[in-house]
Amino acid sequence: MTTVLWFRRDLRLHDHPALTAALETGPVAPLFVIDPPLVHGRWASPNRTAFLLATLHELDAALRERGARLHIRLGNPTREVPQFAREAGAQRVIVTRDYTPYSRRRDAAVARALEALGIAFHTRRGLLVHEPEEIRNATGKPIAVFTPFYRVWQTLPLRPLHPSPAHIPGAPGLDPGEIPTPASLGLPRPVDALPAAGETAARARLQRFLAGPVCTYAETRDRLDLPGTSRISQDLHLGLLSPVEVVTRARTLGCDTAKFVAEVAWRDFYHHILWHHPRVLHEPFQAAFRSLPWRNAPAHFTAWATGQTGYPLVDAAMRELAATGYLHNRARMVVASFLAKDLLLDWRLGETHFMRHLVDGDVANNDGGWQWAASVGTDAQPYFRIFNPVIQSKKFDPEGAYIRRWVPELRRVPESYLHEPWTMPPSAQEAAHCVIGHDYPPPIVDHTLARQQAITTYERARRASASEPPTQADR
Repeated sequence: MTTVLWFRRDLRLHDHPALTAALETGPVAPLFVIDPPLVHGRWASPNRTAFLLATLHELDAALRERGARLHIRLGNPTREVPQFAREAGAQRVIVTRDYTPYSRRRDAAVARALEALGIAFHTRRGLLVHEPEEIRNATGKPIAVFTPFYRVWQTLPLRPLHPSPAHIPGAPGLDPGEIPTPASLGLPRPVDALPAAGETAARARLQRFLAGPVCTYAETRDRLDLPGTSRISQDLHLGLLSPVEVVTRARTLGCDTAKFVAEVAWRDFYHHILWHHPRVLHEPFQAAFRSLPWRNAPAHFTAWATGQTGYPLVDAAMRELAATGYLHNRARMVVASFLAKDLLLDWRLGETHFMRHLVDGDVANNDGGWQWAASVGTDAQPYFRIFNPVIQSKKFDPEGAYIRRWVPELRRVPESYLHEPWTMPPSAQEAAHCVIGHDYPPPIVDHTLARQQAITTYERARRASASEPPTQADR
């Protein structure tokens, strides 16, 4: 019995439960559908799409080595998947379960179309460590605070890992289609600094991290000037790595990897939140902040997005994002806090900007992170806690190596002034070839004043919400 294995965010052969299930009954017809809304829609990203397309080439090569190949279709999956299944003479389609609102609508529509043809549609786990139905509190309800979530998450057993198959019997006679290029899809040119794509490169990144850096992760993970993180976020997003394998291997090392494992749990947490509360993609999780009076200041947004705020750490981070499609998590928190708190601009502007650039842009994680930084999400940073970009800079880039790399105007500025270049006396500015207001901008806001304004704004919104009767959605 031929089975269609519809790849989506599971572009690997190691530890792939859906692939294991597909192999149980005979030939397998691997399929990937390039879905136009995902390429050109709300979360479109040339960087992420280019990384995806390069990964598809590597996946096709790995399938060919084992006797099958990847089939490419372009169009609406509701049409393309049933048509391909019929061409393959398949009796069933198997997928790895996904959790976004769009994925759920898409899969329901595909399942209905397949049912009309007498073809079964099956889902398997594989994108997360634990499923949304598995994490509950004592009363059986979903958990929306990370610490109790993590307590339960840690107690659940990990499923066994699935080996990568040595042979995959393919379904002959099918048109393989062609993997397009970003240009053929009408996308702008991606950045040149994309990470190496595909499962082989992802596994090499994981191995390098587990071979040493993971053991000092708790101490170095926030340093912007040190290579202390795993750099596997894009691999987890597209399923080049199995999160279960990542956690399993990390837990078996002879050092303390708890902090790293907890970060993988945060990934599960935000996917679970999105599963149980899909409205968060359009509004704050916390009803009290639905009516925050965000400012309308396009010039400030442009300064933030282009790295021209006058705060060196913020500017370095935003320039790195534009140049590489990557951003360290500490930098993400700092720039997100700056946009939402210092500038009082709607966090959704930042959420969209990140998704446009990030190679690892993940709907659930990105939304959860932005709502956390803006103090409007579940288990979020309290609204009165606001990152000071100067203190963050001094603490996590103490010698200014990160700043000097991404803000060349500041390379000659003495370390004593680097984190606050506007405090340089004129003579020091001339000596450093960095005249504030000419070579590098002055701060677009005063952090101390902006902080107080943000606290006042949030407090007023919270009080106003408390005095309003609940809406139907809140009851």
